[in-house]
Amino acid sequence: MVEVFKTNVQQETHSEKMVTQLLYHFPNSRISFDLEDCDKILRVEGNQICPDTIIKLVREGGFECRILE
Repeated sequence: MVEVFKTNVQQETHSEKMVTQLLYHFPNSRISFDLEDCDKILRVEGNQICPDTIIKLVREGGFECRILE
């Protein structure tokens, strides 16, 4: 399963912290940001991911996050 999200994460240090946080909750997933993209893409690949939880965690980290359509 792959989910792609639009965020407002701007800095590499922030994306690294968010990846660490998300991997804690989804340890067997591949998680990455594309900060070069205008939508500051967050991509999550894994067998058991929950988009609502991902959005909640990113928002708790102080960033906007929604599923990219």
